[in-house]
Amino acid sequence: MSNARFAAATAVRHLAERAFSRAAGAERIDGNRIELLIDAAAHFDAWLDAIGRAQRSILLENYIIRDDRIGRDLRDALVERARAGVAVHVIRDWLGCVGQSRAAFWRPLIQAGGQVRVYAPPQLTRPIAMLSRDHRKMLCIDDRIGFLSGVCISEKWLGKPERNVPPWRDTGVALHGPALAALQCAFADNWRTLGVPLDETLLDDAEHIARAGDTSVRIIATRPATAGVYRLDQTIAGMARETLWLTDAYFVGIAPYVQQLAAAARDGVDVRLLVPGSSDIPVVAGFSRAGYRPLLEAGVRVFEWNGSMLHAKTAVADGQWARVGSSNLNLASWLGNCEIDVAVEDDAFAAQMQLRYEQDLENATEIVLAPRRRRRGTRVHQQSERPRRPRRPGGSSSRAAAAGLRLANTVGAALTERRVLGSAEATPLVVGAVVLLLLGALTLVWPAILGWPMAVIVLWLGLGLAARGARLHRRRRREQQIDADDDPAC
Repeated sequence: MSNARFAAATAVRHLAERAFSRAAGAERIDGNRIELLIDAAAHFDAWLDAIGRAQRSILLENYIIRDDRIGRDLRDALVERARAGVAVHVIRDWLGCVGQSRAAFWRPLIQAGGQVRVYAPPQLTRPIAMLSRDHRKMLCIDDRIGFLSGVCISEKWLGKPERNVPPWRDTGVALHGPALAALQCAFADNWRTLGVPLDETLLDDAEHIARAGDTSVRIIATRPATAGVYRLDQTIAGMARETLWLTDAYFVGIAPYVQQLAAAARDGVDVRLLVPGSSDIPVVAGFSRAGYRPLLEAGVRVFEWNGSMLHAKTAVADGQWARVGSSNLNLASWLGNCEIDVAVEDDAFAAQMQLRYEQDLENATEIVLAPRRRRRGTRVHQQSERPRRPRRPGGSSSRAAAAGLRLANTVGAALTERRVLGSAEATPLVVGAVVLLLLGALTLVWPAILGWPMAVIVLWLGLGLAARGARLHRRRRREQQIDADDDPAC
Protein backbone atom coordinates (compact mmCIF):
# COMPACT_ATOMS: atom_id res chain seq x y z
CA MET A 1 0.00 0.00 0.00
CA SER A 2 1.36 3.42 -0.95
CA ASN A 3 1.97 6.06 1.69
CA ALA A 4 -0.95 8.12 0.37
CA ARG A 5 -3.38 5.20 0.50
CA PHE A 6 -2.15 4.18 3.97
CA ALA A 7 -2.63 7.75 5.21
CA ALA A 8 -6.14 7.86 3.71
CA ALA A 9 -7.08 4.54 5.33
CA THR A 10 -5.72 5.73 8.67
CA ALA A 11 -7.74 8.93 8.42
CA VAL A 12 -10.93 6.97 7.67
CA ARG A 13 -10.34 4.69 10.66
CA HIS A 14 -9.75 7.72 12.85
CA LEU A 15 -12.99 9.32 11.67
CA ALA A 16 -14.92 6.10 12.30
CA GLU A 17 -13.44 5.82 15.79
CA ARG A 18 -14.43 9.38 16.65
CA ALA A 19 -17.92 8.83 15.22
CA PHE A 20 -18.38 5.74 17.41
CA SER A 21 -17.04 7.51 20.50
CA ARG A 22 -19.26 10.56 20.06
CA ALA A 23 -22.36 8.54 19.18
CA ALA A 24 -22.05 6.15 22.12
CA GLY A 25 -20.59 8.64 24.58
CA ALA A 26 -17.93 6.03 25.37
CA GLU A 27 -14.24 6.00 24.55
CA ARG A 28 -12.50 2.92 23.17
CA ILE A 29 -10.66 0.88 25.80
CA ASP A 30 -7.82 -1.33 24.57
CA GLY A 31 -6.15 -4.36 26.14
CA ASN A 32 -9.11 -6.54 27.06
CA ARG A 33 -10.10 -10.19 26.73
CA ILE A 34 -13.71 -11.12 26.07
CA GLU A 35 -15.52 -14.46 26.20
CA LEU A 36 -18.90 -15.23 24.65
CA LEU A 37 -21.49 -16.82 26.97
CA ILE A 38 -24.52 -18.54 25.46
CA ASP A 39 -27.74 -19.11 27.43
CA ALA A 40 -28.44 -18.88 31.14
CA ALA A 41 -26.80 -22.06 32.47
CA ALA A 42 -23.37 -20.87 31.32
CA HIS A 43 -24.03 -17.46 32.89
CA PHE A 44 -25.22 -18.78 36.25
CA ASP A 45 -22.25 -21.15 36.57
CA ALA A 46 -19.77 -18.39 35.67
CA TRP A 47 -21.42 -15.88 38.04
CA LEU A 48 -21.36 -18.24 41.02
CA ASP A 49 -17.76 -19.22 40.37
CA ALA A 50 -16.67 -15.57 40.09
CA ILE A 51 -18.59 -14.54 43.22
CA GLY A 52 -16.97 -17.37 45.18
CA ARG A 53 -13.53 -16.02 44.25
CA ALA A 54 -14.27 -12.37 45.15
CA GLN A 55 -11.71 -10.77 47.47
CA ARG A 56 -12.61 -7.09 47.64
CA SER A 57 -15.88 -6.09 45.98
CA ILE A 58 -18.97 -7.43 44.23
CA LEU A 59 -21.15 -5.04 42.22
CA LEU A 60 -24.41 -6.57 40.99
CA GLU A 61 -27.13 -4.83 39.00
CA ASN A 62 -30.10 -6.71 37.51
CA TYR A 63 -33.66 -6.08 36.41
CA ILE A 64 -35.28 -9.29 37.72
CA ILE A 65 -33.97 -11.15 40.77
CA ARG A 66 -36.37 -13.94 41.63
CA ASP A 67 -36.81 -15.88 44.85
CA ASP A 68 -36.31 -19.33 43.34
CA ARG A 69 -33.50 -21.89 43.28
CA ILE A 70 -31.23 -19.76 41.09
CA GLY A 71 -31.93 -16.56 43.03
CA ARG A 72 -31.34 -18.22 46.40
CA ASP A 73 -28.10 -19.85 45.25
CA LEU A 74 -26.76 -16.51 44.08
CA ARG A 75 -27.96 -14.65 47.19
CA ASP A 76 -26.38 -17.26 49.47
CA ALA A 77 -23.10 -16.91 47.59
CA LEU A 78 -23.27 -13.14 48.15
CA VAL A 79 -24.02 -13.68 51.85
CA GLU A 80 -20.98 -15.93 52.24
CA ARG A 81 -18.68 -13.35 50.66
CA ALA A 82 -20.18 -10.50 52.70
CA ARG A 83 -19.49 -12.43 55.90
CA ALA A 84 -15.92 -12.88 54.67
CA GLY A 85 -15.51 -9.10 54.52
CA VAL A 86 -16.11 -8.52 50.81
CA ALA A 87 -18.03 -5.30 50.01
CA VAL A 88 -21.27 -6.49 48.37
CA HIS A 89 -23.50 -3.92 46.65
CA VAL A 90 -26.71 -4.78 44.78
CA ILE A 91 -29.08 -2.61 42.72
CA ARG A 92 -32.42 -4.20 41.85
CA ASP A 93 -35.23 -2.68 39.86
CA TRP A 94 -38.47 -2.16 41.78
CA LEU A 95 -40.86 -3.05 38.95
CA GLY A 96 -38.76 -5.95 37.69
CA CYS A 97 -38.71 -7.54 41.15
CA VAL A 98 -42.38 -6.99 41.98
CA GLY A 99 -43.81 -10.43 42.69
CA GLN A 100 -40.35 -11.97 42.16
CA SER A 101 -38.56 -11.29 45.47
CA ARG A 102 -39.59 -9.50 48.65
CA ALA A 103 -37.70 -7.70 51.40
CA ALA A 104 -37.36 -10.97 53.38
CA PHE A 105 -35.37 -12.45 50.50
CA TRP A 106 -32.66 -9.82 50.98
CA ARG A 107 -32.60 -9.82 54.78
CA PRO A 108 -29.79 -12.43 55.13
CA LEU A 109 -27.52 -10.40 52.84
CA ILE A 110 -28.21 -7.11 54.64
CA GLN A 111 -27.59 -8.79 58.02
CA ALA A 112 -24.28 -10.08 56.68
CA GLY A 113 -23.19 -6.54 55.82
CA GLY A 114 -24.22 -6.30 52.18
CA GLN A 115 -26.08 -3.30 50.80
CA VAL A 116 -29.16 -3.47 48.56
CA ARG A 117 -30.80 -0.49 46.88
CA VAL A 118 -34.01 -0.33 44.84
CA TYR A 119 -34.27 1.63 41.61
CA ALA A 120 -37.34 3.81 41.02
CA PRO A 121 -39.86 2.59 43.60
CA PRO A 122 -43.21 4.47 43.63
CA GLN A 123 -42.70 7.93 45.13
CA LEU A 124 -45.24 10.70 45.43
CA THR A 125 -42.50 13.31 45.01
CA ARG A 126 -41.38 11.72 41.72
CA PRO A 127 -44.64 10.73 39.98
CA ILE A 128 -43.07 10.24 36.54
CA ALA A 129 -39.90 8.48 37.70
CA MET A 130 -41.62 5.09 37.49
CA LEU A 131 -41.54 5.37 33.70
CA SER A 132 -37.80 4.71 33.91
CA ARG A 133 -36.46 1.25 34.76
CA ASP A 134 -33.04 -0.16 35.60
CA HIS A 135 -32.86 -2.76 32.85
CA ARG A 136 -29.15 -3.50 33.23
CA LYS A 137 -27.75 -7.01 33.77
CA MET A 138 -24.18 -6.66 34.98
CA LEU A 139 -21.85 -8.16 37.56
CA CYS A 140 -18.34 -6.94 38.36
CA ILE A 141 -15.98 -8.84 40.66
CA ASP A 142 -12.97 -6.91 42.00
CA ASP A 143 -10.81 -5.77 39.07
CA ARG A 144 -10.67 -9.34 37.78
CA ILE A 145 -13.83 -10.15 35.80
CA GLY A 146 -17.08 -8.54 34.71
CA PHE A 147 -20.24 -9.79 33.01
CA LEU A 148 -22.76 -8.11 30.68
CA SER A 149 -25.80 -9.83 29.19
CA GLY A 150 -29.54 -9.99 28.78
CA VAL A 151 -29.90 -12.71 31.43
CA CYS A 152 -31.96 -12.03 34.56
CA ILE A 153 -31.57 -13.96 37.80
CA SER A 154 -34.46 -16.37 37.43
CA GLU A 155 -34.94 -20.09 36.93
CA LYS A 156 -37.30 -19.22 34.08
CA TRP A 157 -34.29 -18.71 31.81
CA LEU A 158 -33.40 -22.41 32.15
CA GLY A 159 -36.68 -23.60 30.63
CA LYS A 160 -38.38 -26.74 31.90
CA PRO A 161 -36.49 -29.85 30.78
CA GLU A 162 -39.01 -32.15 32.49
CA ARG A 163 -41.67 -30.73 30.14
CA ASN A 164 -39.35 -30.56 27.12
CA VAL A 165 -39.35 -26.74 27.26
CA PRO A 166 -35.93 -25.57 26.04
CA PRO A 167 -33.98 -22.81 27.81
CA TRP A 168 -34.39 -19.22 26.76
CA ARG A 169 -31.95 -18.16 24.08
CA ASP A 170 -29.76 -15.40 25.53
CA THR A 171 -26.28 -13.97 25.00
CA GLY A 172 -23.70 -12.35 27.24
CA VAL A 173 -19.99 -11.87 27.71
CA ALA A 174 -17.32 -12.25 30.37
CA LEU A 175 -14.85 -9.37 30.29
CA HIS A 176 -11.28 -9.08 31.60
CA GLY A 177 -8.97 -6.07 31.49
CA PRO A 178 -9.02 -2.27 31.84
CA ALA A 179 -12.65 -2.04 30.67
CA LEU A 180 -13.69 -3.24 34.14
CA ALA A 181 -13.02 0.28 35.40
CA ALA A 182 -15.80 1.53 33.14
CA LEU A 183 -18.15 -1.15 34.50
CA GLN A 184 -17.37 -0.07 38.05
CA CYS A 185 -17.92 3.58 37.13
CA ALA A 186 -21.29 2.80 35.52
CA PHE A 187 -22.45 1.01 38.66
CA ALA A 188 -21.15 3.80 40.92
CA ASP A 189 -23.00 6.46 38.89
CA ASN A 190 -26.30 4.63 39.34
CA TRP A 191 -25.60 3.85 43.00
CA ARG A 192 -25.01 7.55 43.64
CA THR A 193 -28.51 8.45 42.41
CA LEU A 194 -30.02 6.12 45.04
CA GLY A 195 -28.21 7.36 48.15
CA VAL A 196 -24.75 7.76 49.64
CA PRO A 197 -22.03 7.41 46.94
CA LEU A 198 -19.96 4.27 46.65
CA ASP A 199 -16.69 4.10 48.57
CA GLU A 200 -14.10 5.34 46.07
CA THR A 201 -11.56 2.79 47.31
CA LEU A 202 -13.69 0.14 45.59
CA LEU A 203 -13.21 1.81 42.20
CA ASP A 204 -10.17 1.13 40.05
CA ASP A 205 -8.45 3.30 37.47
CA ALA A 206 -8.23 1.72 34.02
CA GLU A 207 -4.52 2.53 33.91
CA HIS A 208 -3.96 0.39 37.02
CA ILE A 209 -5.77 -2.70 35.71
CA ALA A 210 -3.45 -5.07 33.88
CA ARG A 211 -4.03 -5.73 30.20
CA ALA A 212 -5.67 -9.10 29.62
CA GLY A 213 -5.66 -9.28 25.82
CA ASP A 214 -5.77 -7.31 22.60
CA THR A 215 -9.50 -6.65 22.24
CA SER A 216 -10.84 -3.09 22.06
CA VAL A 217 -14.25 -2.40 23.60
CA ARG A 218 -16.56 0.43 24.58
CA ILE A 219 -18.74 0.20 27.68
CA ILE A 220 -22.00 2.01 26.86
CA ALA A 221 -23.83 2.73 30.11
CA THR A 222 -26.94 4.77 29.39
CA ARG A 223 -29.38 6.52 31.67
CA PRO A 224 -32.83 7.95 30.80
CA ALA A 225 -32.77 10.41 27.89
CA THR A 226 -29.05 9.93 27.13
CA ALA A 227 -29.71 7.70 24.06
CA GLY A 228 -26.11 6.54 23.65
CA VAL A 229 -27.04 3.10 22.33
CA TYR A 230 -29.64 4.59 19.97
CA ARG A 231 -27.09 6.96 18.45
CA LEU A 232 -24.60 4.11 18.13
CA ASP A 233 -27.18 1.80 16.51
CA GLN A 234 -28.03 4.55 14.03
CA THR A 235 -24.35 5.12 13.29
CA ILE A 236 -23.63 1.43 12.73
CA ALA A 237 -26.69 1.07 10.46
CA GLY A 238 -25.43 4.04 8.45
CA MET A 239 -21.81 2.85 8.19
CA ALA A 240 -22.31 -0.90 7.56
CA ARG A 241 -20.97 -1.85 4.15
CA GLU A 242 -21.65 -5.58 3.78
CA THR A 243 -23.60 -7.12 6.68
CA LEU A 244 -25.69 -6.00 9.65
CA TRP A 245 -27.23 -8.87 11.62
CA LEU A 246 -29.47 -7.98 14.55
CA THR A 247 -31.05 -10.08 17.28
CA ASP A 248 -33.63 -8.48 19.54
CA ALA A 249 -36.16 -9.71 22.09
CA TYR A 250 -38.61 -6.79 21.97
CA PHE A 251 -38.15 -5.02 18.66
CA VAL A 252 -40.47 -2.04 18.14
CA GLY A 253 -38.71 0.03 15.51
CA ILE A 254 -39.31 3.75 15.40
CA ALA A 255 -39.43 5.49 12.02
CA PRO A 256 -35.86 6.95 11.94
CA TYR A 257 -34.25 3.59 12.77
CA VAL A 258 -36.48 1.59 10.43
CA GLN A 259 -35.64 4.05 7.66
CA GLN A 260 -31.93 3.65 8.40
CA LEU A 261 -32.18 -0.15 8.18
CA ALA A 262 -34.22 0.11 4.99
CA ALA A 263 -31.70 2.50 3.43
CA ALA A 264 -28.85 0.12 4.27
CA ALA A 265 -30.71 -2.83 2.72
CA ARG A 266 -31.48 -0.86 -0.44
CA ASP A 267 -27.79 0.05 -0.63
CA GLY A 268 -26.86 -3.63 -0.83
CA VAL A 269 -26.12 -4.35 2.83
CA ASP A 270 -27.24 -7.79 4.02
CA VAL A 271 -29.53 -6.65 6.87
CA ARG A 272 -31.13 -9.37 9.00
CA LEU A 273 -33.39 -9.16 12.04
CA LEU A 274 -34.00 -12.14 14.33
CA VAL A 275 -36.87 -11.77 16.82
CA PRO A 276 -38.91 -14.15 19.01
CA GLY A 277 -41.58 -16.27 17.38
CA SER A 278 -43.24 -16.82 20.76
CA SER A 279 -42.75 -13.92 23.17
CA ASP A 280 -43.23 -13.76 26.93
CA ILE A 281 -44.91 -10.38 26.28
CA PRO A 282 -47.40 -11.08 23.44
CA VAL A 283 -48.42 -7.43 23.08
CA VAL A 284 -44.84 -6.47 22.19
CA ALA A 285 -44.73 -9.29 19.65
CA GLY A 286 -47.80 -7.76 18.03
CA PHE A 287 -46.11 -4.38 17.80
CA SER A 288 -43.02 -6.02 16.28
CA ARG A 289 -45.04 -7.75 13.57
CA ALA A 290 -46.84 -4.53 12.74
CA GLY A 291 -43.50 -3.13 11.61
CA TYR A 292 -42.35 -6.01 9.41
CA ARG A 293 -43.72 -4.82 6.06
CA PRO A 294 -41.60 -1.69 5.48
CA LEU A 295 -38.50 -3.69 6.39
CA LEU A 296 -39.38 -6.60 4.11
CA GLU A 297 -40.25 -4.30 1.23
CA ALA A 298 -36.81 -2.66 1.53
CA GLY A 299 -35.03 -6.01 1.45
CA VAL A 300 -34.39 -6.55 5.17
CA ARG A 301 -34.65 -10.25 6.02
CA VAL A 302 -36.78 -10.94 9.10
CA PHE A 303 -36.65 -14.22 11.05
CA GLU A 304 -38.70 -15.53 13.95
CA TRP A 305 -37.09 -17.83 16.52
CA ASN A 306 -38.77 -21.23 16.90
CA GLY A 307 -37.70 -21.92 20.49
CA SER A 308 -39.36 -21.08 23.79
CA MET A 309 -38.13 -17.46 23.99
CA LEU A 310 -35.41 -15.46 22.30
CA HIS A 311 -34.16 -12.89 24.82
CA ALA A 312 -30.76 -11.90 23.37
CA LYS A 313 -29.90 -8.33 22.36
CA THR A 314 -26.98 -8.39 19.92
CA ALA A 315 -25.66 -6.90 16.70
CA VAL A 316 -22.77 -7.79 14.42
CA ALA A 317 -21.64 -5.77 11.41
CA ASP A 318 -19.16 -6.36 8.58
CA GLY A 319 -17.36 -9.11 10.50
CA GLN A 320 -15.53 -6.44 12.49
CA TRP A 321 -17.89 -4.94 15.06
CA ALA A 322 -20.37 -6.41 17.55
CA ARG A 323 -22.63 -5.30 20.40
CA VAL A 324 -23.92 -7.38 23.32
CA GLY A 325 -25.88 -6.24 26.35
CA SER A 326 -29.25 -5.35 27.81
CA SER A 327 -30.58 -2.80 25.28
CA ASN A 328 -33.52 -3.70 23.08
CA LEU A 329 -34.34 -1.95 19.81
CA ASN A 330 -37.22 0.11 21.17
CA LEU A 331 -37.87 3.51 22.75
CA ALA A 332 -37.96 2.18 26.32
CA SER A 333 -34.38 0.95 26.10
CA TRP A 334 -33.09 3.78 23.93
CA LEU A 335 -34.57 6.67 25.94
CA GLY A 336 -36.31 5.49 29.11
CA ASN A 337 -34.14 2.94 30.90
CA CYS A 338 -30.75 2.47 32.47
CA GLU A 339 -29.00 0.02 30.13
CA ILE A 340 -25.49 -1.31 29.71
CA ASP A 341 -23.87 -2.80 26.61
CA VAL A 342 -20.41 -3.57 25.32
CA ALA A 343 -19.40 -2.67 21.77
CA VAL A 344 -16.53 -4.87 20.59
CA GLU A 345 -14.13 -3.96 17.80
CA ASP A 346 -12.44 -7.28 17.12
CA ASP A 347 -12.49 -9.50 14.03
CA ALA A 348 -12.23 -12.78 15.98
CA PHE A 349 -15.11 -11.94 18.32
CA ALA A 350 -17.25 -10.68 15.43
CA ALA A 351 -16.59 -13.96 13.61
CA GLN A 352 -17.83 -15.85 16.69
CA MET A 353 -20.96 -13.72 16.72
CA GLN A 354 -21.58 -14.32 13.01
CA LEU A 355 -21.18 -18.07 13.42
CA ARG A 356 -23.59 -18.08 16.35
CA TYR A 357 -26.09 -16.05 14.32
CA GLU A 358 -25.97 -18.54 11.45
CA GLN A 359 -26.53 -21.38 13.92
CA ASP A 360 -29.52 -19.53 15.39
CA LEU A 361 -31.08 -19.14 11.95
CA GLU A 362 -31.19 -22.94 11.67
CA ASN A 363 -33.88 -22.77 14.36
CA ALA A 364 -35.75 -19.82 12.88
CA THR A 365 -38.48 -19.24 10.30
CA GLU A 366 -38.01 -16.48 7.74
CA ILE A 367 -40.94 -14.15 7.19
CA VAL A 368 -41.39 -13.29 3.51
CA LEU A 369 -43.91 -11.25 1.54
CA ALA A 370 -44.71 -14.07 -0.89
CA PRO A 371 -47.89 -15.70 0.52
CA ARG A 372 -47.06 -19.29 -0.46
CA ARG A 373 -43.47 -19.49 0.67
CA ARG A 374 -41.78 -20.01 3.99
CA ARG A 375 -38.12 -20.47 4.77
CA ARG A 376 -36.60 -22.30 7.67
CA GLY A 377 -33.01 -21.18 8.20
CA THR A 378 -31.65 -20.92 4.68
CA ARG A 379 -33.82 -23.71 3.23
CA VAL A 380 -36.93 -22.67 1.33
CA HIS A 381 -40.12 -24.68 1.86
CA GLN A 382 -42.85 -24.36 -0.78
CA GLN A 383 -46.34 -24.95 0.54
CA SER A 384 -48.62 -27.10 -1.58
CA GLU A 385 -51.68 -26.45 0.56
CA ARG A 386 -53.51 -23.29 1.47
CA PRO A 387 -51.00 -20.60 2.56
CA ARG A 388 -50.44 -20.56 6.30
CA ARG A 389 -49.80 -17.40 8.25
CA PRO A 390 -46.74 -17.13 10.49
CA ARG A 391 -47.45 -18.12 14.09
CA ARG A 392 -48.95 -15.30 16.12
CA PRO A 393 -48.63 -16.19 19.81
CA GLY A 394 -50.69 -14.30 22.30
CA GLY A 395 -54.00 -14.64 20.46
CA SER A 396 -56.26 -11.63 20.25
CA SER A 397 -54.01 -9.40 22.38
CA SER A 398 -51.18 -9.60 19.84
CA ARG A 399 -53.48 -9.03 16.90
CA ALA A 400 -55.11 -6.11 18.67
CA ALA A 401 -51.71 -4.57 19.39
CA ALA A 402 -50.64 -4.93 15.78
CA ALA A 403 -53.91 -3.50 14.51
CA GLY A 404 -53.70 -0.64 16.99
CA LEU A 405 -50.20 0.29 15.90
CA ARG A 406 -51.14 0.16 12.22
CA LEU A 407 -54.17 2.33 12.93
CA ALA A 408 -52.10 4.87 14.87
CA ASN A 409 -49.43 5.01 12.15
CA THR A 410 -51.99 5.55 9.41
CA VAL A 411 -53.97 8.22 11.25
CA GLY A 412 -50.76 9.99 12.28
CA ALA A 413 -49.50 10.00 8.70
CA ALA A 414 -52.82 11.38 7.44
CA LEU A 415 -52.90 14.19 10.01
CA THR A 416 -49.26 15.24 9.64
CA GLU A 417 -49.04 14.61 5.86
CA ARG A 418 -45.45 13.42 6.27
CA ARG A 419 -45.80 10.49 3.91
CA VAL A 420 -48.02 9.38 1.03
CA LEU A 421 -50.71 6.90 2.02
CA GLY A 422 -51.25 3.78 -0.07
CA SER A 423 -54.61 2.36 -1.15
CA ALA A 424 -54.20 -0.51 1.35
CA GLU A 425 -54.45 2.04 4.17
CA ALA A 426 -57.98 3.12 3.30
CA THR A 427 -59.57 0.73 5.80
CA PRO A 428 -57.53 1.76 8.87
CA LEU A 429 -58.06 5.41 7.89
CA VAL A 430 -61.85 4.93 7.84
CA VAL A 431 -61.70 3.03 11.13
CA GLY A 432 -59.65 5.83 12.66
CA ALA A 433 -62.15 8.41 11.47
CA VAL A 434 -65.06 6.46 12.97
CA VAL A 435 -63.25 6.05 16.29
CA LEU A 436 -62.45 9.77 16.51
CA LEU A 437 -65.99 10.80 15.56
CA LEU A 438 -67.52 8.47 18.13
CA LEU A 439 -65.11 9.64 20.82
CA GLY A 440 -65.89 13.29 20.01
CA ALA A 441 -69.65 12.68 20.09
CA LEU A 442 -69.46 10.78 23.39
CA THR A 443 -67.36 13.55 24.92
CA LEU A 444 -69.99 16.13 23.96
CA VAL A 445 -72.73 14.07 25.58
CA TRP A 446 -70.75 12.77 28.57
CA PRO A 447 -67.72 15.04 29.21
CA ALA A 448 -66.74 12.91 32.19
CA ILE A 449 -65.48 10.23 29.79
CA LEU A 450 -62.36 12.31 29.25
CA GLY A 451 -62.67 14.53 32.30
CA TRP A 452 -62.24 11.89 34.99
CA PRO A 453 -59.04 10.29 33.59
CA MET A 454 -57.53 13.72 33.00
CA ALA A 455 -58.48 14.81 36.52
CA VAL A 456 -56.80 11.77 38.05
CA ILE A 457 -53.59 12.35 36.07
CA VAL A 458 -53.48 16.08 36.88
CA LEU A 459 -54.19 15.49 40.59
CA TRP A 460 -51.45 12.85 40.81
CA LEU A 461 -48.91 15.15 39.17
CA GLY A 462 -50.04 18.10 41.31
CA LEU A 463 -49.69 16.11 44.55
CA GLY A 464 -46.25 14.97 43.48
CA LEU A 465 -45.08 18.52 42.77
CA ALA A 466 -46.58 19.77 46.06
CA ALA A 467 -44.84 17.03 48.06
CA ARG A 468 -41.52 17.72 46.38
CA GLY A 469 -41.91 21.48 46.88
CA ALA A 470 -42.69 20.98 50.58
CA ARG A 471 -39.60 18.81 51.00
CA LEU A 472 -37.39 21.40 49.30
CA HIS A 473 -38.97 24.14 51.45
CA ARG A 474 -38.12 22.23 54.63
CA ARG A 475 -34.57 21.73 53.37
CA ARG A 476 -34.21 25.46 52.69
CA ARG A 477 -35.44 26.30 56.19
CA ARG A 478 -32.93 23.89 57.73
CA GLU A 479 -30.12 25.45 55.66
CA GLN A 480 -31.19 28.94 56.72
CA GLN A 481 -31.24 27.85 60.36
CA ILE A 482 -27.75 26.37 60.04
CA ASP A 483 -26.47 29.60 58.45
CA ALA A 484 -28.05 31.61 61.26
CA ASP A 485 -26.45 29.44 63.93
CA ASP A 486 -23.04 29.79 62.27
CA ASP A 487 -23.29 33.60 61.87
CA PRO A 488 -21.38 35.20 64.80
CA ALA A 489 -23.35 38.46 64.35
CA CYS A 490 -26.58 36.74 65.43
